[in-house]
Amino acid sequence: MIDDFKGKVREGLPHPLGATWDGNGVNFALFSANATKVELCLLDEEGEQETARIELPEFTDEIWHGYVPDVGPGSIYGYRVHGPYEPANGHRFNPNKLVLDPYARGHFGDLEWDPAVFGYQLESGDDTTFDERDSAPFMPKCVVVDPNFDWQGEPCRRAVAWEHTVIYEMHLRGYTKLHPKLPKEWRGTYKGLSEEVIEYIRSLGVTSVELLPLHTFINDSLLLDKGLINYWGYNSIGFFAPDPRYAHEREQTLREFKEMVARLHDAGLEVILDVVYNHTAEGNERGPTLSFKGIDNASYYRLLPDQPRYYINDTGTGNTLNLNHMRVIQMVCDSLRYWAGETHVDGFRFDLGTILAREINGFDHQSGFLKACCQDPELRSVKLIAEPWDCGPGGYQVGGFPPGWAEWNDKFRDTVRDYWRSAAPASALAPRLCASGDLFNHRGRKPWASINFVTAHDGFTLNDLVSYNEKHNEANGEDNRDGTSDNRSWNCGAEGPTDDSEVNALRVRQMRNILGTLLLSQGTPMLTAGDEFGRTQNGNNNAYCQDNEISWVDWDISEESQSLIRFVQNLTALRHKYPILRRTRFLTGIYNEELGIKDVTWINATGDEMKPENWADPTTECFGMLMDGRAQPTGIRRRGGDATLLMVLNAYHDLVEFTLPETAGGSSWSLLFDTNLAEDAPLESFAFGEIYGVTGRSLLLFALEPETPAVFT
Repeated sequence: MIDDFKGKVREGLPHPLGATWDGNGVNFALFSANATKVELCLLDEEGEQETARIELPEFTDEIWHGYVPDVGPGSIYGYRVHGPYEPANGHRFNPNKLVLDPYARGHFGDLEWDPAVFGYQLESGDDTTFDERDSAPFMPKCVVVDPNFDWQGEPCRRAVAWEHTVIYEMHLRGYTKLHPKLPKEWRGTYKGLSEEVIEYIRSLGVTSVELLPLHTFINDSLLLDKGLINYWGYNSIGFFAPDPRYAHEREQTLREFKEMVARLHDAGLEVILDVVYNHTAEGNERGPTLSFKGIDNASYYRLLPDQPRYYINDTGTGNTLNLNHMRVIQMVCDSLRYWAGETHVDGFRFDLGTILAREINGFDHQSGFLKACCQDPELRSVKLIAEPWDCGPGGYQVGGFPPGWAEWNDKFRDTVRDYWRSAAPASALAPRLCASGDLFNHRGRKPWASINFVTAHDGFTLNDLVSYNEKHNEANGEDNRDGTSDNRSWNCGAEGPTDDSEVNALRVRQMRNILGTLLLSQGTPMLTAGDEFGRTQNGNNNAYCQDNEISWVDWDISEESQSLIRFVQNLTALRHKYPILRRTRFLTGIYNEELGIKDVTWINATGDEMKPENWADPTTECFGMLMDGRAQPTGIRRRGGDATLLMVLNAYHDLVEFTLPETAGGSSWSLLFDTNLAEDAPLESFAFGEIYGVTGRSLLLFALEPETPAVFT
């Protein structure tokens, strides 16, 4: 077949990068600053036999390119890149290794771990050796895709304002793998997020679905040797391709992904992707040669300046992507624009986001990548969420990202966990209830910048948080050494499942308390899928390798769990109903002289405003948060017209008699919920000054009933 292309290959263009079909042929373009030659390899339909090897004829601005006619969607390809193999100088070119196109929109096949996929002689253990074995039989391949897709206008697609956003974090495969109402072949796939499943998600009152990584990723050989896999997917090898393992029909992967997005949009839900641009699956100097390492190792990765044989490892995974290089920044931004523009994704959560903003001297909120995002017209219009930490020096940067970004707030997580196990006082919790203004209230940032969460994919589920004091990760095959031991959990008196009715009742109340704190605090709440009905992982707090019942959502939901679902639905309904719970201005407690109002007043159990000695008292575990709906809602100096709410939180183990405070503009307090009351308990109204018996470890919400205007006859 090689003769078929002789005399037909044209120069093509250096842009766009990747494989671009124009209806008559494909333009191939690959960046490599240090290569001496790049060969395009075309393979048969099975991806097994190389049918043509074509040298890309042009080199423009460090981009190798060529146009091949009569090649179209479905064509399978890879590259062989020539250049120096000089590990001591940071170069690891080896044309015996078939490498993946970083811009590939589709992938074919799976990686087979064989010594041939390593650029050096694996058996020697010496990465300075050179391996001549052909890796192609063991490698996944790239696929030319047809980008055309009829979005049918997506009439229900809407951009959700940040202040209205409620995020639902979930794993695509695990969410539907056990779903009884789906065809078995759809479970765990893009098709598995069917209309029926999506309707349940929508019914929870969430607005945005955040999906764990869907970029094509690799299963670590060490996990496979243990009979495990990289279930979470934080091991990317392709930043432009949805992983085919989640497809019902692999050859339709991109189409199935787009159809899933369209279904979520039709339900009025946003789609946020968890993305991993901080490292790749190629590991350190002893890792395999799959893509970037064999294309231009010295450009794509951050290497030790004085020993470029070795990788800077600020990620803890062996390598760090080099966002100091303009072409690498371009690749990441091109990837983001591709997912936003071509697949209609609404936002991104950046794993180990601090890495992306690292310059030579460390984290810099004026880094090249952050500047690129802030000025980009398409990226400015989507949600950008940072996980604001990494493993490198100065890596903890909560509150340090620039305006326009939101950030995971682990201080909210830790403080809420501590408060409800009586390990943190009211003074620690108060700023977290107000969107952590101590961290985010600067440079015009808004409360939504704080992504509030108590659980996430990484760590205990909500049920396990109130059921286990210790992690139980034995199934991971590391003798329970993996995963954090700093869980800030409390088992309520028994480790794991128990028949003790009092313990179980307390656990349910604690889950309600935590959910209430999460969904009623200022900022952007993130709920972990399954927490709304008490999903358990049996105490495993690091289930990254568990593609089984430990991680999969169990849809056999008890009546007690159904009640918890209804409680969550009530909480999200309250959040959407009462604007005071999602203000776009930070609640500060500062008295507004002009309006004569405090936006938030902290109340002690006597019904009086908290005094310094109350805040300083570590035994103050019961307090109230009075949010005044008359407070100025925007930058315009005028009173608001929202409802006034009073949240009462009691982490003390016993009943506290709480005096309901007198408040201007109202006549009494109407109870909206009490986590200690039965679901069908009547909700009453209470006069100012009346004492309410607040059960130990419970949370309550009251609404101020407005004064009844006088009627004159």
